[in-house]
Amino acid sequence: MRILLPTGRITEEVVRKAATGYDATVVVTGELASFLTPHHLRTLLVDGSYDMVITSGMCTASFQQVEKETGVPIYRGPRHAADLSLILRVIDTIELSREIPADDLLTSLRQKEAADKVKLLETEATGDFSIRGVKIGKGSRIKVLAEIMDAHRHPDIRKKVIRFFEDGADIVDLGFGFDATPDDVRRVFERISDLPGPLAVDTQNPELIRAALPRADLILSLHDGNINEVGPDIIEARAAAVIVPLERALGETIEQAKKLGLTRLIADPLLQPAGSGLTRSLAGFSDHGCPLFFGAGNVIELIDADSIGINALLAAMAHELHAAIIFCSEHSDKTQDSIKEMRRATEMMLLTGERPYPKDLGIDLFCIKEKRKRREPPLEYSSIVDAEQMPDEIQYDPRGNFRIGIEDGWIIAVRNGSAVRGKRWQDVLYTLLKQDAISLLDHAGYLGRELFKAELAIKFGRSFEQDGPF
Repeated sequence: MRILLPTGRITEEVVRKAATGYDATVVVTGELASFLTPHHLRTLLVDGSYDMVITSGMCTASFQQVEKETGVPIYRGPRHAADLSLILRVIDTIELSREIPADDLLTSLRQKEAADKVKLLETEATGDFSIRGVKIGKGSRIKVLAEIMDAHRHPDIRKKVIRFFEDGADIVDLGFGFDATPDDVRRVFERISDLPGPLAVDTQNPELIRAALPRADLILSLHDGNINEVGPDIIEARAAAVIVPLERALGETIEQAKKLGLTRLIADPLLQPAGSGLTRSLAGFSDHGCPLFFGAGNVIELIDADSIGINALLAAMAHELHAAIIFCSEHSDKTQDSIKEMRRATEMMLLTGERPYPKDLGIDLFCIKEKRKRREPPLEYSSIVDAEQMPDEIQYDPRGNFRIGIEDGWIIAVRNGSAVRGKRWQDVLYTLLKQDAISLLDHAGYLGRELFKAELAIKFGRSFEQDGPF
């Protein structure tokens, strides 16, 4: 298969190196590969015989007519020349796109393959038992249990539970503090009783456990102080239960539960926070004869570090310890989106399988950093001047100023009671320009900066302050 690779002068060396070993012709079409025109490409195809053209992924021109006239398929390659070698390696196994850059296409294909593999592995897993159709243990994916503290005081518990399920929670756990009453528990569970997903109740109070049992599928937690009193009720309700140590050792309490007739048991050896015995507590995660519960929530909440990396590492630890359920929370602002992160992490661990490391799986938890930096050719110029400092006193746009903010995932620009909203900063700015609402170039530049900051704040779950640092 003979391939034509049009490129720019500054990326020629990178493209020629990537093309080594392939039946490919590299042609320099100008300074930048993205400036290739349909007319220029048509000329190149007339002069040679090719089976395929791979243009730069940065090209914005349409080559549909050229392809129609010449009969040669014209595909978009990667945005960055440095990624071309990755695409050429799999050129015989994937179908490139005429609209989507090849690097995006390859990423989406690998993500789909990974998602299909996760689904297949979960289907094939036997599990020790199921909770409302969700497999627990024995080869299945580690299940994410999302906690909602003080559920009886939450302003919209139904919305919160639905959101956690949508974010990837397998089980949603409703916690009740010492001030909760059985009526509070019944009221909360009645509000969500029709939801299809598994629900857990988090209390050690036998009265509150009984109040939850008509709908609760999992009880957190039983110990030697309450198991005799409430154990028979749990058996009758056919609920599963998490066992924790109290006065007696965990193994002894598990044996006590089995003698009572409890069968669907999960052992919680109690993971300690970092700095308070985290590594020492890992020794307790031995084989207790039933699935293991890995309480990652306290570790995530009690450390001032970005949750995304902490969740990935904790999921890896749970995987090595063969845990069946991982407990996760979003109590504080710094842990927002932890449920999504932990679900992604458990899928990565399932895909690890017999691999030595959870990498190159098709899915990842990169958010800010890159897996590999792209090496683009250096900029070329004959002269340079240092930028002048922008004056503190700015000239206000006579057409008025805008208040920028974010609401429910939207970027909002407001002036005189009228607002423009959008998901992308450039869409909002384009609309303002189209409305002739901006008359000064520096004001347009300022708005572009603030709108882009607003989009970043939404993307990374951060607060936004106009004129403040990101």
